[in-house]
Amino acid sequence: MTSIAVIVGSTREGSFNLMLGDLAAASLAAQGAALTRVDLATFDLPLYSAALEANDFPPDAQRLKDIFAAQDGLLFVSPEYNGSLPPLLKNAIDWASRPTGGEGLVALTAYRGKAAAIMSASISPFGGLRGLMHLRQILSTIQMLVIPEQVVVPNAHAAFAEDGSLKEALPASLVEMTTGRLVAVARALSG
Repeated sequence: MTSIAVIVGSTREGSFNLMLGDLAAASLAAQGAALTRVDLATFDLPLYSAALEANDFPPDAQRLKDIFAAQDGLLFVSPEYNGSLPPLLKNAIDWASRPTGGEGLVALTAYRGKAAAIMSASISPFGGLRGLMHLRQILSTIQMLVIPEQVVVPNAHAAFAEDGSLKEALPASLVEMTTGRLVAVARALSG
């Protein structure tokens, strides 16, 4: 079974990106993926610095890296902060990219050769697109294969129904298409 982790770059209660992550997780599960939800609020990750890494690699950074390494694919759902991704998500990505246990400097065992997908919901008319461009670049740099499909939900404050579903057919269909492609690519890469 193809294993996919869903990582949401927001911990705010009522976050539109958490809602989008829930929809994506349900879609992945419906497609038969073994699902892992990663709640970044449950990880004690100090701001990355080489000094901290050299002195004492944080246990939660190792726990996060181990979770990522055990997956066939990763789905990142990220809000947009000032045209980029939030520091919470960038910090988590950075910690999990670091070598541990005698790995070489560019081992990237949590990421290398794995499939990734990206999504965003934003109150802006661009739906978080600018942040996703940065996220795509970062994930490519750490040797992930980021699928071309992506989801942006503009005007997110009006995009979700009371039950958490998306009101418009287009973004809802993009969630299904993107998760389907992620599962297929992750399965192919892990085989």
